[in-house]
Amino acid sequence: MLHEPVQSTNVRSVGYSESDRVLEVAFHSGRLYRYDGVSADVHAALMAAPSKGRHLARFIVDQFPYRQISG
Repeated sequence: MLHEPVQSTNVRSVGYSESDRVLEVAFHSGRLYRYDGVSADVHAALMAAPSKGRHLARFIVDQFPYRQISG
C-alpha cells in the first residue's frame, strides 16, 4: 500500500485502500497499524485534520477494528 507522508509529531505516513476500506498509519516510533472498515470520508477527514494524532485518537482508534502490523 502506498503511503503519503504527513506533517505530524506522532504520525509519519498514512496509506489508504478505498477498495479494501483499509487505513494504515505509520508512526515515527516505527509502529505500523492497520484499521479495517474505514470509509473514504474518514480517511479524507484524517488527511485534512490539523493534528493527525489527535484526530486519529478521537475518531479512528477504538472506532474501527485494528491490529499492529510491525514495530
